[in-house]
Amino acid sequence: MERATGPDPLSPSDRERLLLAPRPRSLLPIFPDSSKPKRLPLASEVRAVDVGDRPAYAVWEITLRCDLSCRHCGSRAGTARPDELSLAEALDLVRQLAELGTREVTLIGGEVHLYPGWTEVIRAIRAHGMQASLVTGGRQWTDECAEQARAAGLQSVGVSIDGDAVTHDRLRGLEGAHDAALAALRATRAAGLALSINTQVNRLSLPHLTSVFEVARSSGAHGWQIQLTVPAGRAADEPEVILQPYDLLELFPLLAQLKEACDAERIKFLAGSNIGYFGPLDHVIRQISPCGHSVSCPAGRLGIGIEANGDIKGCPSLPSDQWVGGNLREHPLRDIWERSAALRYNRDRTTRDLWGYCRTCYYADECRAGCTWMSTTLFGRPGNNPYCHHRALEHARLGQRERVELIEAPPGGSFDHGRWQLHLEEMEDPCPS
Repeated sequence: MERATGPDPLSPSDRERLLLAPRPRSLLPIFPDSSKPKRLPLASEVRAVDVGDRPAYAVWEITLRCDLSCRHCGSRAGTARPDELSLAEALDLVRQLAELGTREVTLIGGEVHLYPGWTEVIRAIRAHGMQASLVTGGRQWTDECAEQARAAGLQSVGVSIDGDAVTHDRLRGLEGAHDAALAALRATRAAGLALSINTQVNRLSLPHLTSVFEVARSSGAHGWQIQLTVPAGRAADEPEVILQPYDLLELFPLLAQLKEACDAERIKFLAGSNIGYFGPLDHVIRQISPCGHSVSCPAGRLGIGIEANGDIKGCPSLPSDQWVGGNLREHPLRDIWERSAALRYNRDRTTRDLWGYCRTCYYADECRAGCTWMSTTLFGRPGNNPYCHHRALEHARLGQRERVELIEAPPGGSFDHGRWQLHLEEMEDPCPS
């Protein structure tokens, strides 16, 4: 086991216990192919804002079939849905994305190359003038896969690395997953494809972020994207692994150091949408963003999420029961984008939709509670997000901290979540400088 090189929120005994903990659930979710949840009807009129906002970036879960069983997977991927889009439907979706103004499509899973016709989809994306990338866990991302992707026109491959071998294998649910991911990096590079690294940040991976940076540097990665593990899907089954809001006090100084280290190596440091918000290090971490600081949730404004069965959301990670605006087999993509209530949410959200601390925050109008995914998976509704550096610092200044506690376990379905309670308590340690 590698020696941790960053702050560790866990005691050595707690870390060892969590690394060895058995899976809380072993069964994969069963996807019904009928009885879809009822959706609100599409609006009869299209407004100027619905036409002005366009999904420049699409994240497409092309299949839920997967050869890993990651213990933090929000979709609980493993088996394909029974009603996934056919290749003909997928190619038509590519056309609709291009006509809607999409400029970049990232394919995710499950595992992308387990979808029959995955290279045809990439070719279609490129033929329609859009950029194409994909994310892989790397288990079977061979030299042949990488070469097929390059020949189809793929421009970048993101490989998931979540720490040292012991930590990564534990989170990814399979011994040898870390070695496979490193092999995937080599295969990608050998094929002449640009590569990046994606990392989940939780209480197990946090101390190993510096070692992941070394992997990014030594592998020639052009980018490194980091996001917090959100308590959705399988991640909600193991609440002790999730960062607490007060852990951000340790995380953000480290992220600022890593951002500067990435700059020195010409690696693009990309903070995911749930890394926020507006603390004193925001301008360092978000330096490459268009405005140089955090912004509100872009779901349904700049981004669109596509589930394998053609369900459309503003963000691919959002819980399906609340945030699917429509299905491609029932409505054209443009109509869902412009006229569904779920995708209009962030176009219409104001400070009146906020609650709790976020309602009173100095940055309320700019931030609007940040990540919709995080607050919805915690409390069942958006508008109050304790995973915020500014908020953690403000509480620490008063000698306080926020802590979340799981009070209702998730049911075990794809994109599900539990219910958490938020506690405000006295800090155990003095306010950090």
